[in-house]
Amino acid sequence: MEQIPILAPAAVLVLWSLVMLLWMTATRFPAFAKAGLKMGEAEPGSRYVDVESMMPAKVNWKSHNYTHLMEQPTIFYAAVVVLALAGEGSGINASLAWAYVGIRVVHSIWQSTINIIPVRVTLFTLSTLCLWVLAINAVRATLF
Repeated sequence: MEQIPILAPAAVLVLWSLVMLLWMTATRFPAFAKAGLKMGEAEPGSRYVDVESMMPAKVNWKSHNYTHLMEQPTIFYAAVVVLALAGEGSGINASLAWAYVGIRVVHSIWQSTINIIPVRVTLFTLSTLCLWVLAINAVRATLF
């Protein structure tokens, strides 16, 4: 099977999302223990939001980032698949996909450790600009 370059950054972002899940879990459960929370005693249907205010900010930052990786990147995955299927998964589109993923990884590390908002917003904006171009190119590849 022929390799489609744009699929590699998408696969890397999937793997990175799982790394963030592990990082979030590795910090969340010790924080639960420190706060005296026991999952076996939680009310049925309880969610993290119910105890978020009891957690340290640095624990929440990782959780927030993991949530972010489940949001906007879904659009990225759709654009990547459209471009790959349309035969436009190389060149500038593959480069933009790598840029998107690289910036999102930096964004994750920044949000999970330092979390100074203006830098985080700049990183988010840069990644979003990459996504805009990918989305426009996906429309071009399928309509024109």
